Amino acid sequence: LPPAAEMRAASRAVLMSMLVLASSTSLRLGAGVLRHGASRPFNRGMSRRGGSSPVALASATAPQECTAAEALAAEPVVTHPGFDVMKDDMVDEYGVRATIYKHKKSGAEVLSVIAPDENKVFGITFRTPPKDSTGVPHILEHSVLCGSRKFLSKEPFVELLKGSLQTFLNAFTYPDRTCYPVASCNLKDFYNLINVYLDAVLHPRATNDDLVLQQEGWHYELEKPDDPLVFKGVVYNEMKGVYSSPDALLGRAAQQALFPDNTYGVDSGGDPLVIPDLTFEGFKGFHDELYHPSNAKIYFYGDDPAPQRLALLDEYLSEFDAINPDSEVKTQSKKASLPAESARITQKFPAAEGEDAANKHMIQMNWLLNEAPMSSKDKLALAVVDHLLLGTSAATLQKALTDSSLGSAVIGGGLSDELKQATFSVGLKGVPPEKVADVEALVVKVLEKVVKDGFDDSAVEASMNSIEFQLREFNTGSFPRGLSFMLGAMSGWIYDRDPLEPLRFEEALAELKAELAAGKPVFTDMIQALLLDNGHKSVIEMVPDSGLEQVQVAEEEERLAEIKAQMSDDDIERVIQDTARLKAAQAAHDSPEALATIPALTLDDLAKEGLELPNEVGLEQGVTILRHDVPSNGIVYADIGLDLTLLPAEDLPFVSLFSRCLLQTGTATEDQVTLSRRIGARTGGLGTSMVTGVKVPEDDTIATGDELVHRLFLRGKAVGGKADDLFDLARDVLMTARLDNQKRVIEMLKESKAGLESSLVSSGHSYASQRLSAPHTLAGRLAETTGGVEYLKFLRDLLDAAENDWPSVQARLERMRSTLLTKSKMVINLSADGQTLQDIQPSIDRFLSALPEGDESAVSSLESWKADMPSFAASNEGFVVPTQVNYVGKGGRVYQPGERASGATSVVARSLRTGYLWDNVRVIGGAYGGFCRFSPLTGTFSYLSYRDPNLLGTIENYDGAAEFLTTLDITDEALAQAIIGTNVGHRPTIHICPRPSTTVHHPPPVTITTTPRYRWRPRLADGPGPERLRSDAALARWRDR
Repeated sequence: LPPAAEMRAASRAVLMSMLVLASSTSLRLGAGVLRHGASRPFNRGMSRRGGSSPVALASATAPQECTAAEALAAEPVVTHPGFDVMKDDMVDEYGVRATIYKHKKSGAEVLSVIAPDENKVFGITFRTPPKDSTGVPHILEHSVLCGSRKFLSKEPFVELLKGSLQTFLNAFTYPDRTCYPVASCNLKDFYNLINVYLDAVLHPRATNDDLVLQQEGWHYELEKPDDPLVFKGVVYNEMKGVYSSPDALLGRAAQQALFPDNTYGVDSGGDPLVIPDLTFEGFKGFHDELYHPSNAKIYFYGDDPAPQRLALLDEYLSEFDAINPDSEVKTQSKKASLPAESARITQKFPAAEGEDAANKHMIQMNWLLNEAPMSSKDKLALAVVDHLLLGTSAATLQKALTDSSLGSAVIGGGLSDELKQATFSVGLKGVPPEKVADVEALVVKVLEKVVKDGFDDSAVEASMNSIEFQLREFNTGSFPRGLSFMLGAMSGWIYDRDPLEPLRFEEALAELKAELAAGKPVFTDMIQALLLDNGHKSVIEMVPDSGLEQVQVAEEEERLAEIKAQMSDDDIERVIQDTARLKAAQAAHDSPEALATIPALTLDDLAKEGLELPNEVGLEQGVTILRHDVPSNGIVYADIGLDLTLLPAEDLPFVSLFSRCLLQTGTATEDQVTLSRRIGARTGGLGTSMVTGVKVPEDDTIATGDELVHRLFLRGKAVGGKADDLFDLARDVLMTARLDNQKRVIEMLKESKAGLESSLVSSGHSYASQRLSAPHTLAGRLAETTGGVEYLKFLRDLLDAAENDWPSVQARLERMRSTLLTKSKMVINLSADGQTLQDIQPSIDRFLSALPEGDESAVSSLESWKADMPSFAASNEGFVVPTQVNYVGKGGRVYQPGERASGATSVVARSLRTGYLWDNVRVIGGAYGGFCRFSPLTGTFSYLSYRDPNLLGTIENYDGAAEFLTTLDITDEALAQAIIGTNVGHRPTIHICPRPSTTVHHPPPVTITTTPRYRWRPRLADGPGPERLRSDAALARWRDR
């Protein structure tokens, strides 16, 4: 780890506290187990997840982009002798050129998009409808990235993670397709990634080596004849975690009920009860049949040379002859009514021991909407219907369900259109069993009233404007723009429809507007036909069972005991030998020759200078204003920051509630519904977020973590011509939000509590991470108090206070507003193109003039926070949650304030994550994820695991990391890859309509800068030599005091 000169106490013991979120059986017995499935895609690693395909979005085209688009359209079509050109067209909504090719020999289809975007994207997608719930598509998605014909490493995926400048690297399994996308801004890196992925999917080691299926899918594990037989496997354990989530179980049940006759009626992710039925022959046969170019859709996007794309593809595809794969996704016929066993389903879900189940039922209604493909106009109209019913807290159906007090939170998600046929789902969680029927009746009653009375014109205006704004903005944030384009295209292309049709919206939008202008009841007709008159529907009731987890553990143990009892002595010996063979293979290191086959960058490929974002700081009417001149297509992004350090420590847990009140309780002149519609009709949206930053010491040493910036931002966006509307809305919600709306506050608290309880089961590693940091810095204490396990305890008490002592809650909220609206303590952050920034200045001036001066003598309460905020001891803890897998964390502060951490420390942390922890926690241990985090700002370090079948074994692996580093034999090439990979987290990108990546420094003058990030990068690039890295590691043995 870091050099001796930079590590003051070489022989000190480093205090590491341990935190485990685990199944109750794991805490008692050291073991765990269970089941699930869903229509959402599963992904391979712990990086960014895929999701349902986004609505096709596009930006308003600026004049200079028009010129570029015209020039692009005038270029001759790119051709190659190995490909036929099937279609060549401009997608005007995006200003890009799209050409569809078909490879003559293999039959592969290619969509090549030429776009002025350095963040280049490649993807290859196979149609993979499963016939059973063994999870074969999901297991293959993991397995094909475990070595291939050309790239001989056991884990090329991990080798790429170690040393690539990728901006996206992952894979997704949908219910009917498997996607392998990559993205990078570096051309050399981009084609390295493509080569590895193409060879992986077409020529994987997995189809010739059964150990890959055993590792990534499932296997029996037995080390001694008298030991109990167990199931192990990465996907097996992942799906046990998924099947522990009530929301995921509900989604799986709903999908399978609506699609009894096609592939969506089984679980592509895998049911843990069925996964062990998958044989190697079935696994290999699935790949041989469906991972063929004739069954592939291949995609390119960006500014790389189009001829090079086709040349590379031809090299891979020419080995194959076209076939006619049996991969059609059959259409589910709509029925007048579903059979009784599908129309109404009651299913149990695991609940915590001792938990009061009286109000924990979940009820959801689900409809299959279409049989034949919908037109573009109908799809757009259906999206508007979804927004009108459920798109905001004030939407008609959302509000009716919330106001009913029948449950704690609305569920279902409404419209789901990422598969061949669309569905609609809605319901409530936290419902008393005697109220379940009332929820169903209320949904129908609301829909019938909408059809009878129609939607208010203001509601239609707001929803239409909101969706059109999204379409024209095309703001994908940090998500690669080309990947959103790909997922949108794939929503039609995978079913052999035109891939460009889902990406175009101008014609459909004009048609829909014309029908509305003519007075046609477009939306109410849809609700009548697709929901009220639709007999193809199901109702799912989820019932909590605090004993279910123990029953499922016992059933699995009994199943395995029966299997073992039927084995002969030779069978048992074979399982023992197979277990040893797998573990030996997992523990073996790649040879230098195998590693040399993985294409790699060099340190010379790193950009030496960082990207500095435009930043102008000024003081106007006593308010600090930051301006960023960035391309925005005439849209202004405005953040209005309130200084939360003015509040006493006891108020901080109330900030989340206060922020929701600003936008969801109405104002002095508008109720919640009117305000929501005004926001939708006049802007691109308003929201709130909290930003917490630790002040960076001037000498770049480790910070105490006690000098904070803590702000609540009201964030909004609008076209420049509606800046007055945007800032008028900001003024109204900040100054006159109804903080006396007890009913709405209680509803919001119930929603927050339900959401937090649910996320503890699905994202326990995040809560473990927060808990581990709490003992060491004020920032950690703040995060735990306002968003961790401690915050859940607070929420439960606050809900009780809101119900039984409302005046005290209201008085506190009012006092907080009075304190925060202190003009001189506010900051405004504006991002837009230069002309728009000039044009909106009158709106800014008027907004500033309306702000109250507040208490100009107010001072920061940071010092009092240190004494008044709850403190947390660095102790070992365990929390029981209703899940069959564990989340195991261990962490501490490895650098003290005033010490200096070199860039080597971050390099080592990344190396541990992609090397030792991947191999031992994930590959050998079977957890879905194992990783570590180091903060060069506060000196804290933590290990974390995700959906982990182990507990003590994982902690032992954490404790073995120091010895691993001490004896590590690392080559110069491997070290260079570690340095390059670490730089991925230190490179921002500018998108078309972004908010800049910011770090806020305080006290005034407030500045937003990327400088600290780039001071760190040269220290990474300078990197330690191998010998230095070994000696540094010896100084940093982690151990418990």
